[in-house]
Amino acid sequence: MRVAFAGTPEFARAALERLHAAGFAVVLVLTQPDRPAGRGMKLQPSAVKQFAVSHGIPVAQPRSLRLDGKYPEDAAAARDALVQAKPDVLVVAAYGLILPQWVLDLPRLGCLNIHASLLPRWRGAAPIHRAIEAGDAETGVTIMQMDAGLDTGDMLLMERVAVGAQETTASLHDKLAALGGRMIVEALELAACGGLKPRRQPAEGVTYAHKIEKAEAAIAWSQPAAVIERRIRAFDPFPGATARVNGETVKVWRANAVAGRGTVAPGTIVSVDEHGIGVACGDGGRLELTELQRAGGKRLAAADFLRGFPLAAGMRFEA
Repeated sequence: MRVAFAGTPEFARAALERLHAAGFAVVLVLTQPDRPAGRGMKLQPSAVKQFAVSHGIPVAQPRSLRLDGKYPEDAAAARDALVQAKPDVLVVAAYGLILPQWVLDLPRLGCLNIHASLLPRWRGAAPIHRAIEAGDAETGVTIMQMDAGLDTGDMLLMERVAVGAQETTASLHDKLAALGGRMIVEALELAACGGLKPRRQPAEGVTYAHKIEKAEAAIAWSQPAAVIERRIRAFDPFPGATARVNGETVKVWRANAVAGRGTVAPGTIVSVDEHGIGVACGDGGRLELTELQRAGGKRLAAADFLRGFPLAAGMRFEA
């Protein structure tokens, strides 16, 4: 089976590695153009491109795949590369570009997507973040036959994963990336012998995982403690939950929600000790902040953070 692959970040790289290790002939990789990154803002290749180049796999980096869009020359070059590669299937994982109909129709087995949720829950751009933020007890990976809709295609394979009480987007991402890599190998092996059994997605239970915006990072202390705690974990590592105190913005990476019936104004510091910084929340409970970071500094346990940034009960985080 001749496989083309479209993906960009580490989540996609994990799948490409598994396909390569399983012996599939990966004949072409599509990935996003190099982006500036790091302190010097130098152009950096995607994780997928790095793997492809190191293993001698041809790479195309179109800015768009729409032949009638803003970059028709990019789309035409990508189409020529795909036609010449003659893939039986295109595997897609966190690519970042919309696939027009000509791409969906080109491989004889179509396009298979590795989606990090239990469809139809969390269609869209940020399914891992949103599952944690919502407090889902489980999530998983769905291998889907792509169509023209937003994650609306038939389901081919699905596996579930429990979401731990301390799960962050970073830790859950790694679990689902590994699972997705294993599952896409299984899906292609089944496809080779006609063993895939497509199932339509249920009409009930559809939710959308909208893209994470930096503006969401600011902690709203008027929310319940448990809600804030989930958002802190959902926004680790990006964009990181932020709070302002003493005129400075700090990031909060770890916290514990404590139920209560307090009447102190939300955002007020109610306790400070070596275990954490207790902050009143909107439901009368409090959030014990246990790992924080100043701008330009490192992540620190609360006790270490307080040595360089003293705080005391009665002080307030800004709303």
